[in-house]
Amino acid sequence: MECPNQTAPTVFIISGFPFPQELKVPLFFFFLLMYILTLCGNSLIVWVVASDVQLHKPMYWFLCHLSMAFSSIVVPRVIAGFIPGGEIISFGECICQVFFLHFLGCAESLLYTVMAFDRFIAICKPLHYSNIMHWRVCLILCLGTMIGGCLNSALETTLTFQLPYGQNNQIDYVFCDIPALLKLACADTTLNEMMTVVDIGLVAMTCFILILTSYVYIVSAILRISSREGRRRAFSTCTAHITVVVIYYVPAGFHYLRPASQDSMDGVVSMFYTTITPFLNPVIYTFRNKEIKAALSKLRVGNPE
Repeated sequence: MECPNQTAPTVFIISGFPFPQELKVPLFFFFLLMYILTLCGNSLIVWVVASDVQLHKPMYWFLCHLSMAFSSIVVPRVIAGFIPGGEIISFGECICQVFFLHFLGCAESLLYTVMAFDRFIAICKPLHYSNIMHWRVCLILCLGTMIGGCLNSALETTLTFQLPYGQNNQIDYVFCDIPALLKLACADTTLNEMMTVVDIGLVAMTCFILILTSYVYIVSAILRISSREGRRRAFSTCTAHITVVVIYYVPAGFHYLRPASQDSMDGVVSMFYTTITPFLNPVIYTFRNKEIKAALSKLRVGNPE
């Protein structure tokens, strides 16, 4: 894309959803409610896990890290977009949003993989679980997800914002993100688009393959359990994780593996992994997990012991 004037914009204007004007107020309250419920639900999980000694296990520790407010990077800006003047975002804010979006997104992908590894050890090697998944290993794994996410995001953010941008500052999207910004660059973005597919695609596919491989072994081990109740309990500990993985990876892959897409529905799809998935995390893990439900019951009756 050639630009007659390559003076970098100081602000961007986020166009948001292509919605009728009469839906502005309902959408504002919808996303505000979703955001409040997401923060409350994820905070509840952290509180319950911290309050009940029986939940001080690697699986729930990872779940607390998964409860990080990933949606806080996106949803507040989406909500602000429904307020007059809220659609304007500074160049620096846009950089920060892109960095933290991909930092937490990559860290979350890696964390889903770590949780699959935890379930693999718990079900396939139960006698060695306590020796393998001790607190030092859990700490190293969690730090690894953070470091991996930071490095991945730093690379993507640097490649995106080293491009020249002209006076066109209208982002045809619901928040600052790489595919939308590449459309505004005053240079050939073929290399950037290719790097987006390779880098993000490589991380996503590697994580997905590792998760899939883990569950092949997990399902094989579960089917060898003679007790029907034992098989049911083993499957119940995995279904929540599988559900969240699917609703996270499918829309994210649809969006980032098509960086040159002009589809106006991409913004709607992106709201699934940035808004719906964080909202569903506490719902899925709470209703599918007997230990968390039991801990909630004890807290409700005021008996934490």
